[in-house]
Amino acid sequence: MTQDIFGQETSLSSAGTRKSWDAAQLGVLAHSASTAEHLGAVLAAAPGFVLGQAIKGLSLLMLGRSELLPMAREALKDAKANYDSALPREQRYVDALEAWLHGRPSRSIQIMERVLTDFPTDTLAMKLSHGIRFIMGDPKGMRESIERVMPAYAPEHAGRGYLLGCYSFALEETGSYEKAEVTGRQALWMAPDDAWGLHSVAHVHEMTGNAKQGLDWLEGREEAWDHCNNFRYHVWWHKALMHLDLGQADKALVLYDTEVRKDKTDDYRDISNATSLLMRLELNGHAVGNRWEELSELCANRTEDGSLIFADLHYLLALAGRDRKAEARRLVTRIHEDAKTRNNEAQERMASPGCHAANGLEAFGDGDYTLAFAHLTRARKDMQLAGGSHAQRDVFERMTIDAGLRAGEFDAAEAILDDRRAKRAGGEDNYALARRELIAAGRSGTDSQSMPAE
Repeated sequence: MTQDIFGQETSLSSAGTRKSWDAAQLGVLAHSASTAEHLGAVLAAAPGFVLGQAIKGLSLLMLGRSELLPMAREALKDAKANYDSALPREQRYVDALEAWLHGRPSRSIQIMERVLTDFPTDTLAMKLSHGIRFIMGDPKGMRESIERVMPAYAPEHAGRGYLLGCYSFALEETGSYEKAEVTGRQALWMAPDDAWGLHSVAHVHEMTGNAKQGLDWLEGREEAWDHCNNFRYHVWWHKALMHLDLGQADKALVLYDTEVRKDKTDDYRDISNATSLLMRLELNGHAVGNRWEELSELCANRTEDGSLIFADLHYLLALAGRDRKAEARRLVTRIHEDAKTRNNEAQERMASPGCHAANGLEAFGDGDYTLAFAHLTRARKDMQLAGGSHAQRDVFERMTIDAGLRAGEFDAAEAILDDRRAKRAGGEDNYALARRELIAAGRSGTDSQSMPAE
C-alpha cells in the first residue's frame, strides 16, 4: 500500500494521481487558490476515490451556501458508491460528510477526532477538525485537538508547520497570546506559505492592541498570502483594521477598495470582511461613501439562505439602516422562524445567539439604541457560538458598546469595555480608549450623542 505526503496509506494507485492528491492536501492547508484545480485533477483521474469526493463535499459545506447543498449531496452519493472499496480511514471522511449533511457538524468533528485517535499525523483530518470547530465557535476544542496529536509529529513531518499554524490560532483564540505569537512565527518559518499561521500572529496584535507591531509583522510578508484563495482578502482586512486603529482611515479605505473588496463576491467570508470594516469605520465617525450599496444589493439576495448565523448577521449589517428595511425585516423574521424549527445545529444557533443578535442589529439600524443595547447584551453571552474569531465578532461587541453609549447606559457599556479588556490580556486599542473618554464626558454632562457619527 502506498502513502501520501503525510505518511497516510492511500487507495490511489497511480503515482501521478497521488502527486495531485498531495498538492490538493497541501492546498487545503495553505488556503491555496490552486486547491480546486488539484482536487479536480484527482477526481478526473480517479472518480471513485472516496476521500477525494468527501473532501469535495466537505469543502462545499464550508462555503456556507444553501445552493451548494445539492453538489455536496452528489459528492456523498459518488463517495458512497465506492465506499466498500475504500480504506477505513478514508471511509470516516465520508461519514463526516454525511453527518454534516444531516445537520450535525459537531458529529463530523467527532468522526475526525476518531481518525486522529488512530492516525494522529493525518494533517488533513487535523485541519478539518480545526476548521469545523472554528465555524462552530469552539476554540477550546481547537486547542485540545491539536495538543492531543502534537507529540506524534516529528520535526521533519511535512505537515508540522501547518499544525503549528493551527495551534497558534487556537492559542490566540484561548487567550495565550505570547505563546501564540511565538508558535505562529515558527509555523511560518517551517511552512512559508502558511497564511493561517501568519494571520494568527496578526490576530495576536489585534487582541493586544498593538496595531503598529501588527503592520510591521505583515509588511514584506505578502508572499505568505498572495497564493491564497479569498482568504487573502481576509489578511488584507487585518491590515486595514490596523490602519484604522492608528487613525489612518484613508489607508483603510484604500485597502478596502484595492484588496479587501477587490472582487465583488457574495461569499459570506468576503461579505463579513467588508461589512465589518465599513461598520467599524462608521462607528469611528468616518464617511464611507456609497460603498454599502453593492453590499446591500448582494445581501438582499441572501436573506433566505440560513446556512450559518455568522453569515446572516453580516448580511444584516449591510441591510439594517441601509434603506433596505424590508429585506432586513425578512432576514430577521427568517432567523426567528429557523430558531423555532431547530432541526439542525445551524438552526440551533439561529435561536442563540441569533435571535437577540438579529433584533439588536435591526434596532441599531433603526436608531433605537435602547432596544439595540437590550438585545445585543442578551446575545453577547452566547456570541461565541456564532463562530468566527474574536476579532471578527468584535464588530458586534463594538456595536453593543456604542448602542449603550447612545442609550446613556454608561455603567453597562463600561462593564463591557472592562470585560473586553480582560479578554485581551489587559491591552486596549484606540477604539476602547476613545469610548472610555466618551463615558467620562457623558458622566460629566456632555450629550452622549456627541460620540462619533452613526
